[in-house]
Amino acid sequence: MSTYLIPVIIFAVLGLAAGILLTAAAKIFYVKTDERIEKIGDSLPQANCGACGYAGCSDYANAIVNGNAPTNLCKPGGTEVSRKISSILGTEVLEVLPETAVVHCRGNCEAVKKRFEFDGIQSCAAAKRFYSGEKSCSYGCLGYGDCVSVCDERAIEIVDGVADVTGVCAACGKCVKVCPNGLISIKPVAKHIDVKCSSKDNGKATKQACSNGCIGCKICEKKCPHGAVIVADNHAVIDYDKCTSCGTCVSACPRKCLVNITCTHSEKAEQADN
Repeated sequence: MSTYLIPVIIFAVLGLAAGILLTAAAKIFYVKTDERIEKIGDSLPQANCGACGYAGCSDYANAIVNGNAPTNLCKPGGTEVSRKISSILGTEVLEVLPETAVVHCRGNCEAVKKRFEFDGIQSCAAAKRFYSGEKSCSYGCLGYGDCVSVCDERAIEIVDGVADVTGVCAACGKCVKVCPNGLISIKPVAKHIDVKCSSKDNGKATKQACSNGCIGCKICEKKCPHGAVIVADNHAVIDYDKCTSCGTCVSACPRKCLVNITCTHSEKAEQADN
């Protein structure tokens, strides 16, 4: 009987000792965390998109509590999330200005021609590595939808061979990071004027490559009453700090590379609900 009893007692004592040691270690090495971090983390959308400049939502929550970040950096969450965070901290609500992604290209199936048929992996990243893609314009949208695949909001889609933001964008910036041609940027929703070309070729080469491309004529630059439009790298660029969305450049552009997007965030949301 004792042959079996002694090992049981030994293991029981060892188990008890290990439990006591683990409990003591847990108390000794316990790191007190601010409960506000968890509350703020729960208020965030958990998109972990990195648009706030931090590695993820928990990292951002920690930075807020430690006073290293303001409460209005969460673009997907918007002002509503900023309000929740301010309520937890007891601070003033900081407004989040709505932003959206914009694709700087209008090189659709009619505007550009194919130089060859690409039979490789159907992704923009793969096509870019193979002679900069099959389209006649090497700067334009490759059209395989890498941006579409990373958009959690389903706000972007391929329309006639070109990516276009058709839904309510959270401005998370995932599409910006994944576009191999760097065609997508984030801009304020309140600024309606967009440049729909990113070609760096001269006017003659752009005309040959795309019937919708910017030829760098500088008419928009000369006509803009606020000095908000300049031509850099052979295509128009808008300074949104100066732009008033007056539309003068849109009317002046002979190639219709500048467009006025008047559909607001709220209108897109209503369309999505319907």
